Amino acid sequence: MSQIQPSSKALDLARQVLRIEADAVRVLAERIDGDFVQALVLILNCHGRVIVSGMGKSGHVGRKIASTLASTGTPAYFVHPAEASHGDLGMITRDDVLIALSYSGESAELLTIVPIIKRQGAKLISMTGHAQSSLAIESDVHLDAAVAQEACPLNLAPTASTTAALALGDALAVALLDARGFGPEDFARSHPGGSLGRRLLTHVRDVMRVGPAIPQVFAATSLPEAILEMSRGGIGMTAVVTPERRVKGIVTDGDLRRAFARNLDLRTLSVTDIMGQQPRSIGPDRLAVEAVAMMEQHKINQLPVVDESGILVGALNMHDLFKAKVI
Repeated sequence: MSQIQPSSKALDLARQVLRIEADAVRVLAERIDGDFVQALVLILNCHGRVIVSGMGKSGHVGRKIASTLASTGTPAYFVHPAEASHGDLGMITRDDVLIALSYSGESAELLTIVPIIKRQGAKLISMTGHAQSSLAIESDVHLDAAVAQEACPLNLAPTASTTAALALGDALAVALLDARGFGPEDFARSHPGGSLGRRLLTHVRDVMRVGPAIPQVFAATSLPEAILEMSRGGIGMTAVVTPERRVKGIVTDGDLRRAFARNLDLRTLSVTDIMGQQPRSIGPDRLAVEAVAMMEQHKINQLPVVDESGILVGALNMHDLFKAKVI
């Protein structure tokens, strides 16, 4: 069976598509005006939720916009307009704001539910490519998402227009995020299963070793005994503590290697002979990513964890952070 090969103009056509879509978004940026601000005000003052709706490709874009809004501090969900006229209108209340997407502004399924939504008292924001369309005229706020042409060579398939609508939805979401003071920790709380959530919500106390798992010795401990404690702890270090358990120093694998390189007789030494004094440490309430940053900056693999009084309360190494998927 013969295989179909792309024509020689495929790359030129692909580049042209990207240029057309990029131009559509660029022009959109220049056209944003007070209507955009009015849409923000409607959503910020909304006591309910934002409902996004659209048919066909506009519906797919609408689902993404709803998802982006929800994950950036604006409670939102998608309602299919055809399903809305068969019972799902019950999801929409007078306290909600509806964002309706239709490039033509004449989508029959949307126009069917608009009068009912308006009668309920819900606010309507439309996103269309035709400011004089039925949907635009019925809206409280109209966002102009018109494009000069579609990227489709036939100028038929929704391409540049859907890209423009998607970008306009992202602009709304980000502007709302900023207006609400929505920060990284807020984002992490809505993404607890993702890597960002783990990085922003995981604290040192969540991953550190505690109790008997903390390798520690006193200053008078011989080096051979300290090596046994390091082996037991399994994190390549042991903290050297006072009787009150304040950290006085730290002995690491690196300290042992340097002692070997100097031909020192390890059997005759105590931990104070080779320990690093005033070692870097971290508090249990700091973010785990801060521990990662400290280790990377100072090229170390272990950290004692101390409380506000300098008392040893935990220990961790880079492997603990890998295991917690913070890195």
